[in-house]
Amino acid sequence: MWRVWRKRTMSGNPIKPLLLLLVVTVAFSLPSSLMADTFEIKEIDSGLEVTKNGKLLTRYLTKSGAKPVLWPLIGPYGNEITRAYPMREAGEHERNDHVHHRSFWFTHGNVNGIDFWAETEGHGNIIHKGFTKAKDGDMAVIETKNDWVDAKGNKVCEDVRRLTFGTNGDDAYWIDFDTTVTASEGELVFGDTKEGSFGVRVAGSMKVTSKMGGIIVNEQGDKDVQAWGKASPWVDYVGPVKGKTVGIAIMNHPTSFRYPTYWHVRTYGLFTANPFGLHHFKNSNDIDGSHKMAKGETMTLRYRVYVHQGNTEAADIAAQFKAYQGVKK
Repeated sequence: MWRVWRKRTMSGNPIKPLLLLLVVTVAFSLPSSLMADTFEIKEIDSGLEVTKNGKLLTRYLTKSGAKPVLWPLIGPYGNEITRAYPMREAGEHERNDHVHHRSFWFTHGNVNGIDFWAETEGHGNIIHKGFTKAKDGDMAVIETKNDWVDAKGNKVCEDVRRLTFGTNGDDAYWIDFDTTVTASEGELVFGDTKEGSFGVRVAGSMKVTSKMGGIIVNEQGDKDVQAWGKASPWVDYVGPVKGKTVGIAIMNHPTSFRYPTYWHVRTYGLFTANPFGLHHFKNSNDIDGSHKMAKGETMTLRYRVYVHQGNTEAADIAAQFKAYQGVKK
């Protein structure tokens, strides 16, 4: 029996090539939504580059101005969906304002009295200390360590960031941004200011003030200027880029510090989650949103940035948030 099987194997079994051809044909005929996405990470001079199915998704820049950022951020139609300025000259529909609004970032405007938000004289800097993980595959994971230092280089605190890139099997994708800040040097206070903390500056054509169809909406249905300063589990910023409607939704995980977060989201394109600026948001000096930590204590913030086609309803952001809040952290 072994000789017969071996002879057939060596002489070539016509069934096997046919099966292989069938598998290949089926694989190539499957809709893209049923094929596994592949993320790849490669090292570049400025940091790391992330691709999805061979196409650029974003770059993690270890230093842009005073902090690490993601830029560019590529949308589902292959176009940049965050503002390019100041990484390059302001383009169509962009304004060269707020040089510190750098695509996709995390920082804060009052940390022990130091301004890490703006890039004016005396500002603080977030210094990239190294990548502790860079894993690709059906998801991509980047982990980093960072020191927050004052204008003289004195360390104020430190953070660890974990960025997880994933997809639902369609053209949408998400980035989970989880960061833990540690009061490593002594007492640490994240002060009450609207100038913070995690978010993006959307592409110029997406902003509401471009009057091209941009819209801001939160879970409660507050829109545009009415969404500013409100607490909500998620906010979606939708608008056109190169004639295609796209959206960036930012979601706050229930295990995140001071969930649901407040939102410093503006019709000119700034879009940030800020759980600290309560006296600004509530317009009351009787409220203080500062958060104080003793040496060694930590604070963890968790967000998902969900990049999608179409408007909020078409992308079913409510369902996407429901899926996200079920993710164990």
